[in-house]
Amino acid sequence: MKGMSKLTLGISLALLACLLFILFFLAPAFFPGTYKNVAMTLGTNAPEYVDTLEASTEPTPGPEVTHIQTPVAVKAIYMTQCVVGTPSFRKKLVDLVDTTELNSIMIDIKDFSGTIGFKTKSPLLASASMKGCGAKDMKEFIATLHKKGIYVIGRITVFQDPFYTKAHPEQAVQSKRGGIWKDRKGLAFIDVSSRPYWDVVVALSKESYELGFDELNYDYIRYPSDGNMADAVYASQHKVLNKAEALETFFAYLQKHVKPIGVVTSADIFGMTTVVLDDMGIGQVLERALPYFDYIAPMVYPSHFAKGFHGYADPNKNVYGVIAYSMGEAVKRAEATTTRIAFLGAQPIASTSPRLYSKPSYPRTKLRPWLQDFDYGGTYGPTEVRDQIKATYDVGLTSWMLWAPSNIYTKGALEGI
Repeated sequence: MKGMSKLTLGISLALLACLLFILFFLAPAFFPGTYKNVAMTLGTNAPEYVDTLEASTEPTPGPEVTHIQTPVAVKAIYMTQCVVGTPSFRKKLVDLVDTTELNSIMIDIKDFSGTIGFKTKSPLLASASMKGCGAKDMKEFIATLHKKGIYVIGRITVFQDPFYTKAHPEQAVQSKRGGIWKDRKGLAFIDVSSRPYWDVVVALSKESYELGFDELNYDYIRYPSDGNMADAVYASQHKVLNKAEALETFFAYLQKHVKPIGVVTSADIFGMTTVVLDDMGIGQVLERALPYFDYIAPMVYPSHFAKGFHGYADPNKNVYGVIAYSMGEAVKRAEATTTRIAFLGAQPIASTSPRLYSKPSYPRTKLRPWLQDFDYGGTYGPTEVRDQIKATYDVGLTSWMLWAPSNIYTKGALEGI
């Protein structure tokens, strides 16, 4: 301010102070979308519970990232944390998408180990960040995929988490013999009713969206199923809520705190949820998941259906029929306006027997199945994979995702471009 008089300088500083006052204190009145807390209405499905997060659900502003709109027909493959951290391997999968009908890739954010595949900022997540496989350049890799027009989904393994339970054993499913309960693979589960962990999932979701993931996919949103289930002990809350109700309460919490940031969400559920009405002991019921996610992804792998399913001696030899029947039943249940499932907030219809409840009718395109592209129970080549895709289309669905733990996919089953 060389050559400026003291009077001029004083006036300039006063004007600057006034401008700062206006921006800080009065701007909210003119730009409420920037400052106002986001409110999420859950409607009649909302359960009564004490929220452990503050009213504001807006994410902390971060660097600008690009998000791609969800394709009308998602055609996706899955990529593990270790593969996304291996440039040569992940390039092969990107090349597969570039040369076929595929348009989407699902990448592990947090896998079965409980570790997170990118460097995080939140203190709630720091201890699990990059402790196993992952990509230091995750943000840059997602940006590269976006430039190619590839839709990027991030997969979060939720309640199966041996890393978190080791640090917080009191929040884990307990063993009657003492200590943490573990499944047949030696993996521990977080108790569904662990409220502190819910906030960890919310924090991870927000940070993942800020990193560039277009959609968040929640897997293992269930109680454990494999192991000595008679030995498992859950929190006392389940004396009031059964497993299905407790899990739906988590769904509502997740929707309330994650949906306002603008991210698309999807949930993985057991394939059998399409054809049974009970929760199979894991808490998952199709009608209880539908209200809270943009897409529901039943894992209808033919090899995971028991012999005799729908009259098939070997479901692996009837892959078209398994997909057509299971997803056809799911379509009926999604589009129905009544249900026998007493979901949270359900309204009974008169005095029917069995009792019926009214429910919203959801479009069938809300369903997006996981299809099998791995050899288990049988050989899955171009014919078996393509037959599953055809069955998906034949029941009026447009989207599907291929699962191969090896990350090696059957190109011959895919249409070229």
